[in-house]
Amino acid sequence: MKQEQPRSSSRTALSGPDVQRAISRIAHEIVERNHGAQNVVLVGLQRGGTWIADALAERICAIEPELTIPNGSLDVSMHRDDIGIRPIVPGAISDISFDINGAIVVLVDDVLYTGRTVRAALEALNNFGRPQAVQLAVIVDRGHRELPIRPDFVGKNLPTQIGDEVVVSDSGVVITAEVSP
Repeated sequence: MKQEQPRSSSRTALSGPDVQRAISRIAHEIVERNHGAQNVVLVGLQRGGTWIADALAERICAIEPELTIPNGSLDVSMHRDDIGIRPIVPGAISDISFDINGAIVVLVDDVLYTGRTVRAALEALNNFGRPQAVQLAVIVDRGHRELPIRPDFVGKNLPTQIGDEVVVSDSGVVITAEVSP
């Protein structure tokens, strides 16, 4: 008897314009919450958060044109607590070429799921200094947290199943679910 292979089903949860509006809203929320952006720096988590941090920096500079927002990237692969469980996949080299001591660091990622990547990012950030505060911005919060981590800025809360895959790009958010035959 031939065993049927599981199929997958994809749906677009947010369109490209929806993602752009979420980025604009988050940029305004960052400026509002911090009473301006003079002490704010952005750090995108490799891989998915770097392009979002770039877009946020651009939007914040449009809101406060007199400022230049320091923007870097952070590879957390060597700080994860599940190294023995899953393979290490380095994102890229961390690039934080500015002082984070005393700054308000906004960590930026595409999807918040278990919270383990953010935990690793907090540990990795210690290698670069001691910020005044760390805030978290994500485009999608999909739930299923394993650690007590909560985002400060969210594009969209999208409840998902544990086996779903969520992909965020500038052209939209796609959720792919495995469907039993």
